[in-house]
Amino acid sequence: MALKWVSQPFTLTAMARECGRVPSSPLVGVAVIKQCATSGDFGVLVGKKGSNFPTFLPKEVEKIKDPFARNLAKRIERLPVQIESSEKSIMSSCVKPLKQSEINPVVLLHCFDSSCLEWRCIHPLLEEAGLEPWAVDVLGWGFSDLERLPPCNVESKRSHLYQLWKSYIRRPIVLVGPSLGAAVAIDFAVNHPEAVEKLVLINASVYSEGTGNLAKLPKSVAYAGVSLLKSIPLRLYANILAFNGISLATCIDWTNVGRLHCLLPWWKEATISFINSGGYNVVSHIKQVNQKVLIICGERDKIISYKQAVRLHSELHDAKLRQLPDGGHLPHVDKPYSVAKLIIDFCKGGCY
Repeated sequence: MALKWVSQPFTLTAMARECGRVPSSPLVGVAVIKQCATSGDFGVLVGKKGSNFPTFLPKEVEKIKDPFARNLAKRIERLPVQIESSEKSIMSSCVKPLKQSEINPVVLLHCFDSSCLEWRCIHPLLEEAGLEPWAVDVLGWGFSDLERLPPCNVESKRSHLYQLWKSYIRRPIVLVGPSLGAAVAIDFAVNHPEAVEKLVLINASVYSEGTGNLAKLPKSVAYAGVSLLKSIPLRLYANILAFNGISLATCIDWTNVGRLHCLLPWWKEATISFINSGGYNVVSHIKQVNQKVLIICGERDKIISYKQAVRLHSELHDAKLRQLPDGGHLPHVDKPYSVAKLIIDFCKGGCY
C-alpha cells in the first residue's frame, strides 16, 4: 500500500538564497519562494548581477528568468569522459557537488530529451542537507560537447555514465531517475550493481518497449519528427501535462529551460541516433534489481498511471512506494520540498 507523503518545507534557507533573499521568518521565506516558483515574475531577482554562464551554453540561457535555473546553469561544467565508442574523451556536462559527504553520493539523472537543469530546485536542498549531489547529463542530451558525435544508443549511454562514475565518483551511489530516467537508472543498476547502492524512481516510465516503430522511420520523416520535438508549441503542451497549477508566464519560462539543450548544433543528430537505436526496454530487468528502491509517484500525474507504479512496486524485490498529493509528472520541479525530503530520508536510512 502506498503512503501519501505530506510535508511542510523542511528548510527555507537554500531556496530563499537561490532567490537572492534569506527569509527573516519562515512565513516570509514561504512567500518569497512561492512567488519565485509560481508567479513567473522573476525580473527583480535576476537582473542586476553579471551572468557568468559557461560559454558553451546556448546564448538563449540569458533569457531564462527562473532564478533556480540560472543559478544551476552557472555551475554546469564539462569533464572529460572516455567511452569505447569514441576515439577522444567526451567533454561531459554535469553539476558537481560543492563538497564530499560521508553519505554515499546522489546521482541525479533527467527525463527523456532533457538536461541537468531539471534539478534546479532540489540540488541546493540536497547540498544544504549535507548530501553530495551530482546532476549529470545523459549522453546525447544536455550540454555535453558532441561535435564528434558518438553513438547515442542505450549501450553508449550506459558506458558513458559508468566511465563518469569510475573516473570521478568511485563510490556506490544513490541513483535517481525520473520518467525515462528511471529506465536509465534500472539499466545501469542491473549492469553495474557495484556502482549503485540504492535507486529512487520518480513517476517511472519503465514499461514501454523502446522507441518501437519510430526506429523504422525513413530518415527524412525522423528529421521532421525531431524538429517538431524541439518546437515551442509541443514543449508548452508537454509542460501543461507535466505540471499542475503553474502560471502561463512560468510555463513559458520553464519551456525555455527545458528546450535550451535542443539549441546545440548536434542535438538533432544525437536524438535521431537514440530513436533509431530502439531506445530503452527494461521490462525484463526490473526483477533483476537487487538494490533497495524508493518509488515516488505524483497523485495527479497525467502521463504515468498509478497502476504502473503499483505494478513496479510489486515486481521489485525491495521497494517502498510513496505518493505525493497534488504531485504531477515532474514533482522534483514543482514539489521540490517533498521530493527532496524523501530523497534525503532515504539516503540517510529512512523511508523504510
